[in-house]
Amino acid sequence: MIAGILILALLGGYGVHLVYSSAVYGWSGVQPGPEAPKLKQDQVGRLLSSLGLGDFDPRALLAAVFVLALLGFAFGTLLFGGFAPALIIALFAATAPVGVARMRHERLIAHAHRSWPALIEEIRLLTGTLGRSIPQATFEVGARAPDGLRPAFADAHREWLISTDFGRSLEVLKSRLAHNTADIVAETLMTAHELGGGEVGNRLAALAQDRMTDQQHRRDAVARQAGVKFARWFTLIVPIGMAMTGLTIGNGREAYATPVGQLLVASALMMVIGCWLWAGIIMRMPSEERVFP
Repeated sequence: MIAGILILALLGGYGVHLVYSSAVYGWSGVQPGPEAPKLKQDQVGRLLSSLGLGDFDPRALLAAVFVLALLGFAFGTLLFGGFAPALIIALFAATAPVGVARMRHERLIAHAHRSWPALIEEIRLLTGTLGRSIPQATFEVGARAPDGLRPAFADAHREWLISTDFGRSLEVLKSRLAHNTADIVAETLMTAHELGGGEVGNRLAALAQDRMTDQQHRRDAVARQAGVKFARWFTLIVPIGMAMTGLTIGNGREAYATPVGQLLVASALMMVIGCWLWAGIIMRMPSEERVFP
């Protein structure tokens, strides 16, 4: 009887709370507080784009992560016969799809930005030889830009059609591309548009040459790293080969399965993964600092 009265009192009090919070704070639903905001699809897309994963379907990426994690766990269990090493291998394998996706995205963006000298030269020809205005030439060239640049040019062109403000249009372009070369090109085009005169072609030609020189230096640096990147794979291949060889020596599998063996294997795996990640960090090409963000 007393328990029933307490339950009714609690329900009544909670009902009063819901009515009061709805009337005063505008909360909806039956939860004690306001409903947590949900990520909308466009917000998820922006988050993935900021991580370099905007070109991929989140569901396919998640499925690949899950499958590789299962395969890694199965491989670790088969090889070492324990939970901890298998879990470490599974977590490491699960990062592979994200890493591959980011590498593909970075290569796409790098390839797109390598086209800037040609785009600048085309803008120079359109403004000089054919008499186009700088905004007209910019958006005409942007419509034929590589896939990594074209959507940003399309958004900037849309802003130009709405506002006819070239500065705001270039701000949209800079915001969408978020790259130092795009910033420099946008600032140079804006300066040339404001000052005009016969020096426009010379400024654009000098900018194209500067971007071409910078990209040549970067290509040379990447070429010098080719052998080191190949050698980095031995950080994974050699330890795995040695671990598989250990299975065939004496009581290798039983030794792996002991508590001490599991601890040593887990420690070794952490060191191997740490070396792999450290090698990737020190070989990463420094990104250009944005001067005009």
